[in-house]
Amino acid sequence: MDPDFLNVFTQPAAVNQFLAENVIAQGEKKKFIKPTSRNNAKLEELKLLLIDWINATLKEEHIVVKSLEEDVYDGLVLHHLLEKLGSLKLDVDKIALTEKKQRQKLSVILEAVAKCLQLEESQLKWSVESILSKDLLSTLHLLVAIAEHFEPNLAMPSNVQVETITIENTSRGLKTTTAVERITENKENSEAQSTDDAFDELFSRVPDKLDAVKKVFLQFVNQHVGKLGLSVKDIESQFADGVILLLLIGQLEGYFLNLRDFFLTPASTAEMLHNVNLALDLLTDGGLLNFSVNSE
Repeated sequence: MDPDFLNVFTQPAAVNQFLAENVIAQGEKKKFIKPTSRNNAKLEELKLLLIDWINATLKEEHIVVKSLEEDVYDGLVLHHLLEKLGSLKLDVDKIALTEKKQRQKLSVILEAVAKCLQLEESQLKWSVESILSKDLLSTLHLLVAIAEHFEPNLAMPSNVQVETITIENTSRGLKTTTAVERITENKENSEAQSTDDAFDELFSRVPDKLDAVKKVFLQFVNQHVGKLGLSVKDIESQFADGVILLLLIGQLEGYFLNLRDFFLTPASTAEMLHNVNLALDLLTDGGLLNFSVNSE
C-alpha cells in the first residue's frame, strides 16, 4: 500500500473505515475529499448555503433538504430545481424507486444541465455514477454550477478549496495522489475585472439611458456592501444619510470606520450632513474627489 495513503488519515482505524465505505475495484480510480479536509469552515459554509438555497427555491414543492449527499443523489431534488429555475420539462418520472431508474433519471437530468450550461463533456466535474454514489465533491461542483448559472447573485463564499485524494487500485496496491481543488471562484481576484467592466459599460451609455446607468451603479454598490449584509435598491433615498456611502468607501479602501466617528442610524438632518461631510472629506483626502460637492 502506498505510504502516502496512510498519511491522509490521522488515525490508523480511519483507513479501514474509509476502505469499507469506498470500494475501489481493480484498475479503478476515484477522487475524494480528504477526511482531514471535511472540517473546513468555508466548506461547511458553502454546504449550508446550498442547502438553504435549495430549500428556499423548492419551498412551494414542500421539499426539504438536510444533507447534500443523502438528498440529492436520486435526482428528485435536481429534477425539481431544473423545472423551477430553468422552466425545463424533463421526460422522467418524478420519483425513481430503483437504482436502475435513478441512473436513467440522472442521465437525462445531467445531460439537460450540460446542455443548459453549455458545457462540453470534458468540462464536467461530475458524472451519473459519482452523483449516484453520493460523492460530495461531485455534488458540490454540480450544485455550484447550477446556482451560478441560474442565481448569479447568490452570495456563495469565495475561494472554497478542499484537499483531495485520488486513489487508484493497481496490481501493486493502492496508489494515491493528492491535490488542492477549488469549488468556488476567488471573487477578490475577479472583482477588479468586474468593476472595470461595469464602469466601461457605464461610460459607454448615452445620456438618455439613465435607468441603465443607475442599474450599473446599483450592481457595483451591492457587489461591495453586500459583504456587510446590506442591499441597496434606490440610490437617491439610500445614499441621502451618508451611511451607505461611508460603508462603501470603507469597503473599497479596505479600512474599518470607527462607529464613534459617524451616525449609523442618523435621526436628524444635522447627523445626516455630518455623515455626508465625513464621506466627502475621506474622498478628498484620498485624492478621489477633485471638485466641490454640496453636502446638502
